[in-house]
Amino acid sequence: MRFMYLFPIDFLNYSFLLHAHSHVAMLGWVYMIVIVLIVHFFIPKEKSQKPIYNRLFWLTEFSVVGMMVAFPIQGYALFSIIFSTLHIVLSYFFCRLVWKDCSKDKSLSQRLLLVSILFMILSTFGVWCLGPAVSTLGKQSAFYQIAIQFFLHFQFNGWFILAVLALFLKQFQDKMDEIKFKKFYFLMVVSNLLTVCFPVRWFIENDILSYINGLGVLMQLGAFIYFYKMLKSQIVDFKKTLNETTKIVYGLALSSLFLKVGIQLLTIFPNLAVVSHQIRNFVIGFIHLTTLGIITGFLFGIMLQNKMLSANSKTLKIGLKCFILGYILTELLLFLQGWFFFFGEGSIPGYFQSILMFSLFLVLGLVLVFSSIIKHRSE
Repeated sequence: MRFMYLFPIDFLNYSFLLHAHSHVAMLGWVYMIVIVLIVHFFIPKEKSQKPIYNRLFWLTEFSVVGMMVAFPIQGYALFSIIFSTLHIVLSYFFCRLVWKDCSKDKSLSQRLLLVSILFMILSTFGVWCLGPAVSTLGKQSAFYQIAIQFFLHFQFNGWFILAVLALFLKQFQDKMDEIKFKKFYFLMVVSNLLTVCFPVRWFIENDILSYINGLGVLMQLGAFIYFYKMLKSQIVDFKKTLNETTKIVYGLALSSLFLKVGIQLLTIFPNLAVVSHQIRNFVIGFIHLTTLGIITGFLFGIMLQNKMLSANSKTLKIGLKCFILGYILTELLLFLQGWFFFFGEGSIPGYFQSILMFSLFLVLGLVLVFSSIIKHRSE
């Protein structure tokens, strides 16, 4: 995609390719690894080995491959919609299984996991509204755009982030302060519900929505203050159990998480709230902050900590360093270009060439990580 900005390819539709990228990245990489880790950590072994989980995984993988093929060819059309719908239906089956088979210990991290699943189900209501929105008001309508933003908001902020935090907090199972956790939990859930007003405000002129979002981001700040307090006494001992690579990856994830909270606080200011939507570089930078920095960072950290990835592999270490370098460089460039547009300075010289070169570090890093996994499995 970065390459096509410099060297357009006639037989590829950029918009269709963008749809494929967003769906496969979100529903392929993030969704698939999150559900695998949920089954591994939260479902008792005798239940997780039931054939239904294996079948559900491969059926979901089939729907992702279908989207990967259909979207670049036809964009939003018959087959891509069929595969997307299949993915949602299968996700409902997964939710039912987890709710039924989850261990009965009622741990704090399990409570966070279950509410993340509820947010996942809630997010899909936005998808089901797309058909009626198109047929009644069209794709340019506020109804259609709000339905998309409703889905994305609760997928990222509700389902994915709360799920990876539940997986992360599983490491502190018996050591969390329950009172602080309850405050963190309550504030996170309510802030998620309130901050959906931010993208809705892009399409509906109503100052009340801005005030509700402002309350939501302040509650989110409060939630992560309690998150820090809840883990403060455990951090030193926790870090002692980690190797250097895992510390770096967790550091990336936590830094990105608190940076996200800080950026959302800026939306309290009306002029910054407006440009956060209007300047595309800010939008892409924020999405990548969430997906590559927070979600992927926590997932890699959890897998490294639990020996699912070999921290002793030199190839893996180089791959993760390349990935982190690519992530940091592309984020800096995206936000810097966004500020250039904000101040009316135009494009950064060589911007498209630089973003392509920096993105290659991401690709190289992931290729090396994948090759180290294959090598480790064959040994």
